[in-house]
Amino acid sequence: MRRERVWGVSETPPNTLQYRFDGPEDAPVLILGPSLGTTWHMWDRQVPELAKQWRVLRYDLPGHGGAPAHPAGSVTDLTSRLLATLDALGVQRFGYAGCALGGAVGVELALRHPERLASLALIAASPRFGTADEFRQRGVIVRTNGLDPIARMSPDRWFTHGFAAAQPAITDWAVQMVRTTDPGCYIAACEALAAFDVRAELGRVGVPTLVLVGSEDQVTGPAEARTLVAGIPDARLAVVPGASHLVPVEQPAAVTDLLVRHFSTAWQPALEAGTGQMAIVAAPPKPVLAAPARAPQTAPIAEIAPAAVQPRPTGRPDAYDIGLKIRREVLGDAHVDRELAGADDFSGDFQEFLTRCAWGEIWDRPGLDRRTRSCVALTALVAGGHLDELAAHTRAALRNGLTPDEIKEILLQTAVHCGMAAAGSAFRVAQQVIREETTPAE
Repeated sequence: MRRERVWGVSETPPNTLQYRFDGPEDAPVLILGPSLGTTWHMWDRQVPELAKQWRVLRYDLPGHGGAPAHPAGSVTDLTSRLLATLDALGVQRFGYAGCALGGAVGVELALRHPERLASLALIAASPRFGTADEFRQRGVIVRTNGLDPIARMSPDRWFTHGFAAAQPAITDWAVQMVRTTDPGCYIAACEALAAFDVRAELGRVGVPTLVLVGSEDQVTGPAEARTLVAGIPDARLAVVPGASHLVPVEQPAAVTDLLVRHFSTAWQPALEAGTGQMAIVAAPPKPVLAAPARAPQTAPIAEIAPAAVQPRPTGRPDAYDIGLKIRREVLGDAHVDRELAGADDFSGDFQEFLTRCAWGEIWDRPGLDRRTRSCVALTALVAGGHLDELAAHTRAALRNGLTPDEIKEILLQTAVHCGMAAAGSAFRVAQQVIREETTPAE
């Protein structure tokens, strides 16, 4: 008996996720996780075939697809909400396939909750998604301009040019899917990706893993996929020709075939311990939107070199470690890297003092949130006439959640207390920074 169940938006508690079921009620559960900006409909072409063998559960990210707008600012938070959803349904053990941010949730499951996970597929995923600066910059753009600029750029990031031109209905669907996402939840998801970095932990993933990527993916492409495969002990690589980032939508038949083969063979007790690292390449898929068909035998790819793994930190973190983390989160990696690279025997002690005391002790105190601390910092810098630092902290204020209008109000207030000339100089500096930070890339 096959039954479909959807948990309505109004029934979804804040600590769980909106979901739907497809497939036999007594079959093993297979979970499909979406990417940032998409909904569970990105898996529509995979479900008919997968639901023949598995009880398929798809979920929406917070604020996506009409789901309640309860922002989740970390991959750990998203994973906890998924597990709370599964606990409420009585699902203890399952297979999992996730795309991009959904893949990050899959890695988190494998690392923190391995007893729940039977087998894993990571699609268009990475142990670290770009840089923290890139995602925090995207958050600034959304906070300032809304989601429309991001929505209009999504087809170029998700699909090859040929597919986007040949499938205007799917391209429009992608744009509308992003445009209707809750901006606050989108920004929180960007923060989650900015903080996600499991490069040093991949060796602890202990479930059979398929790493699947489109050959034309410019977001998390084959290089990132090979890093995952090199780091995960029991991993295989599948490269789908002629596909970009949202490969389950662009090449649905190939992805379906690979998922069926992986979960049919790797989801067995005898294989769960893993037998080593292998690699496969997907055969050329059927034309887009064709009915799924079994893929032919695949050939080995070239040997994969070991990934460069970051050393695991030793000892207890002190104020310097905490301060460096906060300084990077607030000011951005590029700014901090420039400051530290410019330090020498003369100025190095000052940089350590600044990181430890200002960032590790004051900015880490619980009494004020980062938005408020940015307000204080902007005001103090205007009063002191420190325009170079004002530029850096204007960028930081945007990343900490202040809008351009709020920054304008702060500077207007400084005109009263710090003088017209000081405020005028501050407006010129802040105006240039805001233009740079809030103008979407072409």
